[in-house]
Amino acid sequence: MANRPLNVAVVGATGAVGVEMLKTLEKRNFPVKELRLLASARSAGKTTQFKGQTYTIEELTPNSFQGIDVALFSAGASISREFAPYAVKAGAVVVDNSSCFRMDPEVPLVVPEVNPEDIKKNKGIIANPNCTTIIMLVAVKPLYDLSPVKRIVVSTYQSASGAGAKGMDELWEQTKVVQAGGKAEPKVFKWPYAFNVFSHNTDIGENGYNTEEMKMVNETKKIMHNDNIGVCATCVRVPVLRSHAETIVLEFEDKVTVEAALEAWKKAPGLTVVNDPAENHFPMPCESNEQYNVLAGRIRYDISAPNSLAFFVCGDQLLKGAALNAVQIAELL
Repeated sequence: MANRPLNVAVVGATGAVGVEMLKTLEKRNFPVKELRLLASARSAGKTTQFKGQTYTIEELTPNSFQGIDVALFSAGASISREFAPYAVKAGAVVVDNSSCFRMDPEVPLVVPEVNPEDIKKNKGIIANPNCTTIIMLVAVKPLYDLSPVKRIVVSTYQSASGAGAKGMDELWEQTKVVQAGGKAEPKVFKWPYAFNVFSHNTDIGENGYNTEEMKMVNETKKIMHNDNIGVCATCVRVPVLRSHAETIVLEFEDKVTVEAALEAWKKAPGLTVVNDPAENHFPMPCESNEQYNVLAGRIRYDISAPNSLAFFVCGDQLLKGAALNAVQIAELL
């Protein structure tokens, strides 16, 4: 990690991911010289703590980035589209957590445990992948290195934090209402969230896949530099507060044994193996909450197809799925 102190801006500092970015910068002792916290006009004037100091949130404007070395963006695609060019023009490198630049061929899409070398190709902007893609590929890459993956079938169990603080609040409030005998009234989501599971709340395309699912398809091909890898994703919301879980089936070109896969995982960065069949103990959201590592386990042969393994992963959507990945990119810079 760089020791040279850097001037850092956090855009969207009051949002769920922005708050985690600040905590992560502090916990990892990122060399911050000057910190600038930026948000919308309605959040300007609020204060927050960082390393024992009080900082005042400033309104984001085109002139917010003078003297900034690294700008961490987590305020949505429209904000990134409008303001990231100002940050680059001012001399900053932008690490963007939105979907805005992910599929731009000029912008590296990076998971530090998977394709750190792509950072060198940046022209001022580096994109953070979608949370589900990050969590999946941290576990897939060590196995891909044993034998190229031909096909991925993935089903996600996505938490409320993927929709930010408002999504988490909706789950909390609806749970209380239903427990008290009332009826859940959806506001953030179209369907009741408490005690319910529903297809991910993004638009369905002409091919029958929703936006979230196609992010996993397209981002995986880009990050792995493999347009031939097949990805079939089904993305679902579950009533969990902040960690995403995923069921993954990989089809390899050659046979990969369960034993070899477990050994590869144990040596891999960013992964913790949770695989105890005797105790039926495998990755769970409650154990991945506030953890930097992705949990991987429940690994077994896919008995329906040759050269295939099935397994289960969990990862903190706000951390490895968002804030931590962005800070790790900044560390590599």
